[in-house]
Amino acid sequence: MGINRHTETSGIEVVTIDFPPVNAFPAAGWFALADAVREAGRDPETKVVVLRAEGRGFNAGVDIKEIQRNPGHQTLIDHNTGCYAAFGAVYDCEVPVVAAVQGFCLGGGIGLVGNADVIVAADDATFGLPEVERGALGAATHLSRLVPQHLMRTLFFTAGTVTAAQLHHFGSVYKVVPRAELDAAALEVAKNIAAKDGRVIRAAKRALNGIDTQDVHRSYRYEQGFTFELNLAGVADEIRARFDADLASRKAGK
Repeated sequence: MGINRHTETSGIEVVTIDFPPVNAFPAAGWFALADAVREAGRDPETKVVVLRAEGRGFNAGVDIKEIQRNPGHQTLIDHNTGCYAAFGAVYDCEVPVVAAVQGFCLGGGIGLVGNADVIVAADDATFGLPEVERGALGAATHLSRLVPQHLMRTLFFTAGTVTAAQLHHFGSVYKVVPRAELDAAALEVAKNIAAKDGRVIRAAKRALNGIDTQDVHRSYRYEQGFTFELNLAGVADEIRARFDADLASRKAGK
């Protein structure tokens, strides 16, 4: 359980997310993921990193219950700092990152895959940002890398989701496969990359980041400022409390 890293084959490092039941990250999990991706990229033998997850969904974002359990703002600060570190580690990884996505990819999951270099998805994968329903903002920076601008705004305001097939249509998802074939499909892309000269691959990653039209670090940090503002104003606490009450009511069958 947690963040695990292993060498799949020469040049390919696999980082696995495993926080059951829904891969909602504790604050420490974001930092652990950032460390694992950075370490994998720094290894001179690595040519590509595959980011995958165990369980029914790729990522459900932050562990809201952890934030609710701890009074004050420190846990929220830890989560926001951790998300910034993890998203940045994927983007700044010295080699390409291939994300293998199944089931739900929500909130922080969008930050991870939006900063990845290649996305392979299972045919049951859905992507979205429920932030406005949780009293928070963020990762519109990364969603805008997956869909056109007006669709991003619609999805953000409505907390709606899109399917892997829709993202494949936009070209942001490279390949959609049956869930049972997801890991094999991600490794197929990774092996293609790993077959290249590592020196060229690393130079290509730097070059592509260098010509990127969006400064993902600054853009996401700007968004995070509004999340802090909503929390300081008490708005986020009210919304999270309603969310918890609604969830408890649904579980009770009311």
